[in-house]
Amino acid sequence: MPDFDFAILGAGAMGSIVGAHLARAGHAVAMLARGQRAAYLEGHGLTIKGLSEFTTRVHTLRDPGALKSAGALIVATKTPGTAAALATLRHAQFGVTLSIQNGPLKNEILAQAFGKERVLGALADTSGELLPDGEVLFTRNVNIMIGELEGGDSARAQQLARTVDAAGVRAAPTPEIMTLEWSKFCAWVGLTALAVSTRAPTWKYLSDPDSALLLVRLVREMGVLARALGVAVSDRSILPAASICSAPEGDAVAIIMRAGGEYRLNAPAHRMSALHDVEAGRPLEVNETLGYACDKARALGLNLPLLEAFLRLVAAIDRTRRDALPGTDS
Repeated sequence: MPDFDFAILGAGAMGSIVGAHLARAGHAVAMLARGQRAAYLEGHGLTIKGLSEFTTRVHTLRDPGALKSAGALIVATKTPGTAAALATLRHAQFGVTLSIQNGPLKNEILAQAFGKERVLGALADTSGELLPDGEVLFTRNVNIMIGELEGGDSARAQQLARTVDAAGVRAAPTPEIMTLEWSKFCAWVGLTALAVSTRAPTWKYLSDPDSALLLVRLVREMGVLARALGVAVSDRSILPAASICSAPEGDAVAIIMRAGGEYRLNAPAHRMSALHDVEAGRPLEVNETLGYACDKARALGLNLPLLEAFLRLVAAIDRTRRDALPGTDS
């Protein structure tokens, strides 16, 4: 028997939301955390506000070497440094591993660390914010999709999704996880690029005709990349990627602007996690997301000029912003 049912790598907003709900449901959960965050968890436990309101105690591990086994490893850190973090866990035994990080690179890193046979694909249409006082605001609970990287149904994906869903974080198995992951990634790249460059709440740049046009063109370039990799895109995403890629450009802009109206009505305070990182002075997920997409495009001989431009812009914003903040590294 494994020592824990779940090990959660990363105790930020998403890791805390998933870990807290699983612990409240009676599962043995180990939160891998460091520094002040580890100290907070040891002293206070996990406190969730917003869509759920509760506090629960969890087992906190500061030393990854102390973790011997878990039924499932869920990676919920920001993407920078993932490979190095997983290297400290190579000794541990996991029944299955999955990541709810942004972008498809996460699956490749997990496969390199633990073997592809132990990796499930996953994506989270779920949002939260780690507040300055250590509590977590749970703001969006749509779905965590889980499935086999090679496609098809499996008992382990179904069981894991049922367990997370029963704990209170909506989850479901899917036989087309790669399509859904890439559909989200296509939309996420556009949303993040505009969030970082405009510094605006989501509804504002979705509702602006110029930023909506840029977002459409970014999603379309990402759609070209997905097709070149043999991955279909779907409308089952945070934005309807398939329709944005196939509709006349004016119609696609209208789709984006309608989404802006819906966000303004239903989630006026919603901001992308990258915007939270900008405001908190944290490093942005640049190389592992936009950079990963650009690397794949170059390897395939694709010319995606807007994607390249936003990679350079977001990277420059990241460096110059952090250079200006006392006590931060460039």
